Amino acid sequence: MMKSMTKKQKNLLLRIIAAAVMMVVFSLLPLQKYPLLRFVLFLIPYFMVGYDILRKALKGIKNRQVFDENFLMAVATVGAMVLGEYTEGVAVMLFYQIGELFQSYAVGKSRRNISELMDIRPDYANLETEDGAEEVDPDDIEIGSIILIKPGERVPIDGVIVEGTSSLDTAALTGESLPRDVAPGEEILSGSINMSGLLRVRTTKEFEESTASRILDLVENASSRKAKSEQFISRFAHWYTPAVCYSALALAILGPLVNILVLHKPGGCELWSDWIYRALTFLVISCPCAIVVSIPLTFFGGIGGAGSKGILIKGSNFMETLANVRTVVFDKTGTLTRGNFAVTKICPAMADGSAAAALWTASENAEDVAAQAENSSPAPSKDLQAAADRLLEYAALAESYSSHPISRSLKEAYGERLAAQAARVGDAEEISGKGVITEVDGRRIGAGNLQLMQDLGVLITEENDHSDVETGTIVHVCAGKEYLGHIVIADEIKPHAVEAVRDLRKAGVSRTVMLTGDAESIAARVAEKLGITEYHAELLPADKVTQVEKLLSESAGKDGSKDTKAGTLAFVGDGINDAPVLSRADIGIAMGALGSDAAIEAADVVLMDDDPVKIARAIRIARKCIRIVNENIWFAIGVKLLCLLLGALGIANMWLAIFADVGVMVLCVLNAIRALV
Repeated sequence: MMKSMTKKQKNLLLRIIAAAVMMVVFSLLPLQKYPLLRFVLFLIPYFMVGYDILRKALKGIKNRQVFDENFLMAVATVGAMVLGEYTEGVAVMLFYQIGELFQSYAVGKSRRNISELMDIRPDYANLETEDGAEEVDPDDIEIGSIILIKPGERVPIDGVIVEGTSSLDTAALTGESLPRDVAPGEEILSGSINMSGLLRVRTTKEFEESTASRILDLVENASSRKAKSEQFISRFAHWYTPAVCYSALALAILGPLVNILVLHKPGGCELWSDWIYRALTFLVISCPCAIVVSIPLTFFGGIGGAGSKGILIKGSNFMETLANVRTVVFDKTGTLTRGNFAVTKICPAMADGSAAAALWTASENAEDVAAQAENSSPAPSKDLQAAADRLLEYAALAESYSSHPISRSLKEAYGERLAAQAARVGDAEEISGKGVITEVDGRRIGAGNLQLMQDLGVLITEENDHSDVETGTIVHVCAGKEYLGHIVIADEIKPHAVEAVRDLRKAGVSRTVMLTGDAESIAARVAEKLGITEYHAELLPADKVTQVEKLLSESAGKDGSKDTKAGTLAFVGDGINDAPVLSRADIGIAMGALGSDAAIEAADVVLMDDDPVKIARAIRIARKCIRIVNENIWFAIGVKLLCLLLGALGIANMWLAIFADVGVMVLCVLNAIRALV
């Protein structure tokens, strides 16, 4: 702990220890017969531990900003010393400083955690020049420049790899612990760490517009956007502190007067001293540090904790809105699906013309494909497997010279074997809107839609025609007049999309809606696979805004105001063409959109990668943060009101007041730190 303390904190700790030792020693010494000596001795630990508090109180009075916690502590402790309660006067100042030290350490720790997380701004960039590499300030790098990134260095500016392969540590950006392999032609983001090979990168953005700078700007500005509870606490402290000061003054004056004039009790120094002591106890109890310190610290910790998991929340005001989300609206393409064509099924035709069930479903890697084959029941025969291989082979070879997105999907599914078999491909003809006819191994191979098959005189039985049940584009393949089967190409659902929707329900989201520009049939099947019961298809960007406004109106009260019971509405998009809807929703969440200016500007929450599971995680973080805020508010106010009542009645002494002030503050700060985890 000492190692992570600042010099100022270490100095305060030494003062606290020295003052505590002297206070205990002086309390044990038999000095009751020497009141002046006792007073002078206790002044030593008092000024040692509290001189800075007294100085701040005097400075506040001088600047006409009287009512703050320093003023409360100064009045309470000076009053205690004047009344002869030396031990309690020093103890109040001592424990207040212990609380201040603890608070300072906790805030510093949370700031260090966020600083370490956000330590992504590079100090230099290696600019490639005619004379070799030169270290320059990243601000001086222009778009299109070539920079060198050595192993162990941080990527200074966003760019595209020109030469070299490596693995990148992107933990500071995405929260993902696994390194990401990169190769020439791939885009890399500033803030990543190059782990292995030397990279030559062509910059695509200026330093201030790069990902690292944007993230830092978001985090630095997040604290300026205060939540309603923070604004309440600021207003509360503004009126609360003067109110308790005047209440303590009234208690010190009116208490004795009521006793003398109404209750006809004898006056005297003892009566006045008793009520002044009660007033001073009242002041110590009333110090609002626990609330004023712990609430901003909780939001700060919540934003930092979310950032460490790859979730950027732009301010604590959005934390409150996010915590109350009950409806989540998804854009389909790029959010729930990958947004690119891929082979999802290979269905070879049987020798007797009957259709086979899907033999193979596309997965991200060979291990998944093997697992699917192993887990499929019943296991495909060798003949069926050979037919599927032949179907994909002919389709890929037939489409080998086409640049159509569907052609690219078939070639990617076939893999690197295609390049070695180019000699097998002869003349090729691409028929617009239908497909291709290509000569492969001397045979005429057709790959395309039903219309192409009809033109070629190929008979497709009802068993092989899956156009009414498949989600996506169907590519039929024939060799001469022989029908080989069909391949389904569709937009792939993201690996964790189903889990994300399920997690949202567990997190208390009662309504999930999907918006898409795709056809009704495709939208229905994707929604069914994901477990989303409500969807709207064939929408233009403007239609999506209209749908969100309709959903918002459904959750509004009769007077048009927001119904808090219905919760808030979050829209999740990829941030490229969803900016209008992101702005219109109660809270906009942009996924994997660090490279998108529109997302950074329009969204309130930015997920640093494409994992939709983080949506539910962000909601849970926000709810935990708000729960801690409410716990601290009610606990601090409840304890203080009880102790204020006891103090006014003369039941509570200065030691209970110390607990009500410092003890409650320490407990609230400890609770606030939980938001970081």
